[in-house]
Amino acid sequence: MDLSNLKPAKGSVKKGKRLGRGQGSGRGGTSTRGHKGAKSRSGNSKKIGFEGGQMPLQRRVPKYGFKNINRREYKGINLSVLQDLAEKNNLDKIDMQVLVSAGMVSKNALVKILGKGTLERKLEVHAHAFSKSAIEAIEAKKGTAVIL
Repeated sequence: MDLSNLKPAKGSVKKGKRLGRGQGSGRGGTSTRGHKGAKSRSGNSKKIGFEGGQMPLQRRVPKYGFKNINRREYKGINLSVLQDLAEKNNLDKIDMQVLVSAGMVSKNALVKILGKGTLERKLEVHAHAFSKSAIEAIEAKKGTAVIL
């Protein structure tokens, strides 16, 4: 056995239909496409969503809504989470590096500190945005809220 006499297994390879090669072939004339109509023509393809002339769904359903291209998506983190993080790691300053290393946010995320929960210690918190209640709670413990 060598590469010069390799053959596929018996019965595994079938011949394709030879269409449009005369009446004697049994597949002349319409070449298995039936009679007339768009599907019998060459180059036939209907566009996506075509419903046979019926008004297509994407045109029957009204347009609505608005997508603000200037929207900034923040990852919200509550004060209770910051308190737990500070206690666990004995921190006085919480910034993006701390949050990323704790696995709370990705390095490119925008972070907003939210006011749910309570703080028991003085913290210096660096984030992209703060809620009013978060700033009040941080400053009530003599901490600082630094906007990046």
